[in-house]
Amino acid sequence: MSDMLQYGFVQRALLASVLVGTSCSLVGVFVVLRGLSFIGDGIAHAAFAGVALGFLLGWSPLGVAVAFCLATTGAIHATSRAGRIHMDASIGIFYALTMALGILFIGLRRTYDVRLYGYLFGSILTVTRSDLAVVAGLTVLVVAAVVLFFKEFQLLSFDPEMAEALGLHAGALSFLMLALVSLTIVLSLQAVGVMLAFALVVAPASAAYQLTYSYRALFGLSVLFGNASCVAGLVLSYLFDVPSGATIVLTATGLFFACLLLSPKRRASRA
Repeated sequence: MSDMLQYGFVQRALLASVLVGTSCSLVGVFVVLRGLSFIGDGIAHAAFAGVALGFLLGWSPLGVAVAFCLATTGAIHATSRAGRIHMDASIGIFYALTMALGILFIGLRRTYDVRLYGYLFGSILTVTRSDLAVVAGLTVLVVAAVVLFFKEFQLLSFDPEMAEALGLHAGALSFLMLALVSLTIVLSLQAVGVMLAFALVVAPASAAYQLTYSYRALFGLSVLFGNASCVAGLVLSYLFDVPSGATIVLTATGLFFACLLLSPKRRASRA
């Protein structure tokens, strides 16, 4: 362990993994409680389309991905409300649309770029100082939003009708929640890639949900599991020379199944 810490790229990767694990785990709690797991997959493909567009235009891939994801989130939210359709249907439509746009942007570039495919499968060991600064900034935004709107998000997660009755702007809060999901997906692109990004949002929160009935404890356990998954997965990938993104997600899902076996909720339901 001490040997790997002497390398600057490993130090940056560890710091990035902690930031990504924290933000994804916090937002993942709201995603799990509201049953919006599919949104992570849909936004992940929008993020990849944004990255591909960034490479095509010669702009910052992460910056374009943030803008593209926020625009897609707004379109999903507006379409589901205006069209009176379930959000899952709206997500499915934009899932296909953004995936097609991503493929189109790659085709228009007409040159192979290994960095682009790094975002597809994840490559946290290649995080640069500028990437780390972007990840840190986005993490601060996510944590600040969760802290500021903690009670509102709590009410919206458990009783959206009551939130409306109390005069809260449920539509605006729902959009803000989806926007936070978008930011966390962009954060996790370099860690685990587009193909696995939504798993890092859902798995730690789902694991924590198995062990507690407390809302606040749910956040604490989720952050603990998210960080443990990212750091342990990164260390294992370094030691065994295997892909970091896949190892991080396998560690996170392994934790989930371990928590499922130990879950008092599962035992209570069987009883």
